[in-house]
Amino acid sequence: MATILVLGLGNILLGDEGVGVRVVEKLQERYELPEEVQALDGGVRGLALLPYLEGVGKLLVVDAVAAGQKPGTLIRLEGDEVPAFLSPKVSPHQEGLADLLIAARLIDLYPREVVLWGVEPAVVDTGLELSPPVAAQVDELMGRVVEELRRWGVEVRERA
Repeated sequence: MATILVLGLGNILLGDEGVGVRVVEKLQERYELPEEVQALDGGVRGLALLPYLEGVGKLLVVDAVAAGQKPGTLIRLEGDEVPAFLSPKVSPHQEGLADLLIAARLIDLYPREVVLWGVEPAVVDTGLELSPPVAAQVDELMGRVVEELRRWGVEVRERA
């Protein structure tokens, strides 16, 4: 059972909104993750993701985060900053993540450590492609996710 969950959120049909999913896909392609780490495309499933938190001690969320920054800006939030930051509208599916975290706390599934790595979107509109400023940050964002996992003591190796 995974004790660390890397959760990519977003809707790949809405341009930059899908960046979390794209980063997790690329992470799975490029790196071998040990069995205690699960990388999951959470899409926009919200509360349906609750069962995936069972037994998870550390949660690393990757998502588009509308924080009023320049498009492509990387954003890191941790601990209680994550649900507090989601109180205002920050993404089209933000209620899903906020609801997930609140429900997890209520039923004692809230991970000991929660980190959100995100990127400021430029375009959240119908389309499969990421905008240039966000696409330019996918590798960097994936690198930050790998660094975070290594900080947690996870051995992450590039695939041959």
